[in-house]
Amino acid sequence: MANIRALPPELINQIAAGEVIERPSSVVKELVENSLDAGATRIEVDIEAGGARLIRVRDDGGGIALDDLPLAVASHATSKIGSFDDLEHVASMGFRGEALASVSSVSRFALVSRTAGQEAAFRIEVDGGRLQAARPAQHPPGTSVEVRDLFYNVPARKKFMRAERTEFAHIDDLLKSLSLARSSVEFRLSHNGKPVRVWKAARDEQAVLQRVAEVLGAEFPQRSLRVEHAAAGLQLSGWVGLPTASRAQADAQYFYVNGRLVRDRIVAHAVRQAYADVLFHGRHAAFVLYLELDPAGVDVNVHPAKHEVRFREQRLVHDFLFRTLHEALAQTRAGQVASPAHEAEGGLRMAAAAPMPMPAAWPASASQSRLSLGVRDEPLADYAALLGSAANAAPMREPEPGEAPPLGFAIAQLKNIYILAENAAGLVLVDMHAAHERITYEKLKAGRVCSNLRSQLLLVPLNLAVSAKEAAAAEEHADALAEWGLELSRSGPSGVVVRRIPALLDGADVAQLARDVLGELAQHGSSRRLQELENELLSTMACHGSVRAGRRLTLPEMNALLREMEETERSGQCNHGRPTWAQLSLGELDKLFLRGR
Repeated sequence: MANIRALPPELINQIAAGEVIERPSSVVKELVENSLDAGATRIEVDIEAGGARLIRVRDDGGGIALDDLPLAVASHATSKIGSFDDLEHVASMGFRGEALASVSSVSRFALVSRTAGQEAAFRIEVDGGRLQAARPAQHPPGTSVEVRDLFYNVPARKKFMRAERTEFAHIDDLLKSLSLARSSVEFRLSHNGKPVRVWKAARDEQAVLQRVAEVLGAEFPQRSLRVEHAAAGLQLSGWVGLPTASRAQADAQYFYVNGRLVRDRIVAHAVRQAYADVLFHGRHAAFVLYLELDPAGVDVNVHPAKHEVRFREQRLVHDFLFRTLHEALAQTRAGQVASPAHEAEGGLRMAAAAPMPMPAAWPASASQSRLSLGVRDEPLADYAALLGSAANAAPMREPEPGEAPPLGFAIAQLKNIYILAENAAGLVLVDMHAAHERITYEKLKAGRVCSNLRSQLLLVPLNLAVSAKEAAAAEEHADALAEWGLELSRSGPSGVVVRRIPALLDGADVAQLARDVLGELAQHGSSRRLQELENELLSTMACHGSVRAGRRLTLPEMNALLREMEETERSGQCNHGRPTWAQLSLGELDKLFLRGR
């Protein structure tokens, strides 16, 4: 082997560039984040050839003083941190002091900057790591950075660049995410001399929502819930898409921690669990969420490109996110129309049902007394029937005389599958089996909470070999698991014994159940696997215990179903995430028949 020797600065910077600069969009990310840290209110990004030929970022930020220009492109030189304590409380987008040095080592680089106190701007150039002396230039207060011929001196990296359209698409997606992070900043993007995007600075919440609509689609605001909740030093705000706004890919998920877009497994797990009861299998939620917490509670120095973070209180963050989103989604009921967010008890804000306008007159016979819908094709299991009696104890509000309920009143049944109802907005279509399935399911869940969970002693205790971390989790969370009817005890450094399981899960694969629960506890500090398995069983019970397609209902029975839908949590979707109802407004019906043309 060769002798140990110090690497030249140019090679050090190119190695760092390999960690930070994956493609042209990585350069854009570093430059735009620098502009944001400089306090810019307007940022222009000009791209040529997908970023391979030119990346130019201009801003109106604070600028860089003449004496600091050489340091701006030096390794590990930064104005954003100066001590270990600063590193523990990072509040800026960048802090490593490697970005400009890395970028300038693999491109033909130029930087022009002027502070508000300078009479003239100054320009420096770096070609393959060789810095040239600063010289005067024309430029308003702020900074412009030009990156030409990216990877021209690193052919191996250049070969991995994709087609121009692909690289520009990555830049476009990046600017979308940054525009959501800083809605008060104006962003402009052009490609090959042609304007592509303009995001005007948002001055109020309505303008912010408009920017969200530009990124996630015009329908997203109408198909989302506004969430704002604070507790335990954490604050979550933003918009979560309704289950009906789900997507085939996870390409509309934006989660920001103290203004920084991150991909985090704790966050992903909490969101996935919050949607577990309402999202169709294989679909992904859409959301824009902002989590604010003390910078000391999150470590942003765990990834070279700053894509990941590490929370110091992972379980607290996980449970806070899950409970907030779970509660928000639980408040959705069939017949609701999104309206501006309002304050609710506990500081949680979410979209509420807008009151229906009253028509000239509802027929007096339409508001009939509510009947209990007891038209099952087959009886529920005894356990489910027992739970149903507990859940039915809650009274249901009757519509006042002359009041227009959200789902209106039934007028007919179509093919013994769909209920047709008239409300103030127009026509309502309801899948009667899907709707009743959700109602029954929620009653079973409520009944389970009201009753004591029974456990069943295994005839022969089951010994399992697990990891040391999972065995420790079994010991730490033994009391919590016992409350769910699962009795686990540690039998050694890497072993556990299963003695009891919930009676409701009789017949389940005990070994797999225990491993799933311990795996989640070891990774996330909490587990809902037991609850999810029980929910799956209750969902099956609800399906068999609900009114079936093909069953003829009377008008009173149909109206009873509509009223229960309006009072039941998550009744906008069945247990499998499919919609239970649809609204056709009078305007939409008019369009079908070309009225007014």
